[in-house]
Amino acid sequence: MASDKQNDAKLSPMDENKENSSDGGLGLEILQIIKESQQQHGLRHGDYQRYRGYCSRRLRRLRKTLGFRMGNRHKFIGKKITVEMLSDSRYLLLVLMEAERAWSYAMQLKQEANTEPRKRFHLLARLRKAAKHSEKLEKLCESPRVDAKTKLEAQAYTSYLTGMVEFELQEWKLAMEAFNKCKTIYEKLASAFTEELALLYRQRVDEISPNIRYCAYNIGDQNAINDLMQMRLTGGGGGMMAEKLEALITQARTKQAATMSEVEWRGRTVPVKIDKARIFLLGLADNEAAIAQTANEETKEHLYETLLAECRDTIQAVREELKSEVKQRERSTDCDNSKVSNLQFLHSYLSYIKLCTLVKRNESMARTLQAKLKEPDADENKRGPRPQDLIRLYDIILQSLAELSTLQGLEDDHTFQKEVSLKTLVYKANRCFFIAQSYVLVKKWSEALVLYERVLKYAKEVQSKTKNLNNSLKDLPDVQELIAEVNAEKYSLQAAAILDTDETAEVPSQTHVKDNTPLCNRLETFRLEPALVGKQPNLVQFPPDFQPIPCKPLFFDLALNHVAFPPLDDKVEQKGKGGLTGYIKGIFGFGFNQVHQKQPNLAQLLE
Repeated sequence: MASDKQNDAKLSPMDENKENSSDGGLGLEILQIIKESQQQHGLRHGDYQRYRGYCSRRLRRLRKTLGFRMGNRHKFIGKKITVEMLSDSRYLLLVLMEAERAWSYAMQLKQEANTEPRKRFHLLARLRKAAKHSEKLEKLCESPRVDAKTKLEAQAYTSYLTGMVEFELQEWKLAMEAFNKCKTIYEKLASAFTEELALLYRQRVDEISPNIRYCAYNIGDQNAINDLMQMRLTGGGGGMMAEKLEALITQARTKQAATMSEVEWRGRTVPVKIDKARIFLLGLADNEAAIAQTANEETKEHLYETLLAECRDTIQAVREELKSEVKQRERSTDCDNSKVSNLQFLHSYLSYIKLCTLVKRNESMARTLQAKLKEPDADENKRGPRPQDLIRLYDIILQSLAELSTLQGLEDDHTFQKEVSLKTLVYKANRCFFIAQSYVLVKKWSEALVLYERVLKYAKEVQSKTKNLNNSLKDLPDVQELIAEVNAEKYSLQAAAILDTDETAEVPSQTHVKDNTPLCNRLETFRLEPALVGKQPNLVQFPPDFQPIPCKPLFFDLALNHVAFPPLDDKVEQKGKGGLTGYIKGIFGFGFNQVHQKQPNLAQLLE
């Protein structure tokens, strides 16, 4: 709540500036306000619920500020904003926030509708509500008090939300008309204002374009599918449109899958009866072409992940069919269990595609890291790539190649095994090179030199085996380039090792004598000791040694034995003996001894 008020405090002066227009009427930068609010309150991370809560809180604050309350806490009294009330542009902002709140709730329900289809009905109701609020905003902006720019933005905003409603209802023609109207208005606004505002309008046009092309495809324009595929490569069309585009591609491949019946690989033709496998194999060439055409690394990584996810799902479907086939083969005794079945060979082919895609993806990541590794560090505080990162990637590649050599049905394919072993040597050489680089960073010259020699050994072995295999190194890193780089690194390493040896020799021998004397006790002696800048420097002796110190004197009172104190018997109260006499005294309240003393004895009586 407090952060919302602070953000509103930041936005309020800006909104007030936006209210001032060139012709003196009321103005509201509709697109800029909603974009800034969305970015600051959740939509940067796709959190529509958080944005919806922000819209509700801002509506409450606007109503309180304007004195436009809907009754009290006991009773709701509905009020409508009329044209006569437009003395402040915040009344327009109030209607805009109502539309945004309904739209954000609809988008939240769309995310939840993936697992709960019944929420789609609520989604459509909230979208219609948002479109109704936008129409109300457009009618209010028709007032002569509102400037022309705000009127155009209100029309574009209404067209956008109307198009969203029709898009969800799959009314493609009506949705396309609404989106085209919205696009036309924003394009004209972009050409009429400053570059900052024009950029914002053009971004909105880019968001709408995939929806227009998707509507055109569903109407019957077959050329629109090529535009949509191209937009997929460039990363266009996010969120709802991305899901629609993936569904469209799957639908198109499903139609083509009916014509596909078999696939040929490694000289063997395998029938494909599983629909999911047909769809995947039909789209494999398109996916690989899309990856090859993409220059953006993030988009390429996304396409690789999509291809791998589809491949895993297809392998799982084939594996389920394979389980039932194995059970049938166990029941029948006539089948030859030594021969690899067509379904098993198809499973091996799909596993081969998955492992090769993994190798290509990791190799692409390795090339990107190598390019960054050669660049100078622009920011010293930011951690850059290290050779250890590349070592990890090449470890994964070698693991994938090891799995390739164990695929079922390819154990006797000697050409395939030779190709895999050749690729393994190439990636081993690259991995060994970056291990040597990591040793160079810690100045372990001898270990790095040995590893560089190992790289040359692998590279020469690859060159000798390549003569027997044609086109085996077409998609692999260039071995000749690696050899030239290793030779250059060897000379640099030898020079660095000689310089490091000379610097070490210049230091006097006494500086290398191990001395456990703390630094505080030898401040007069200069000595280069690397341990002083390490984690456990020998600065002082701790705990310190014990030293003798004078102790506190002891005082003896010798005169006490020679002092004669006066008697105090008369001041000390004589206590009677306890026992039975004391007990009786306590009972009767007087002392038995006192009674005994008052009675005269016989001698006294005789006297």
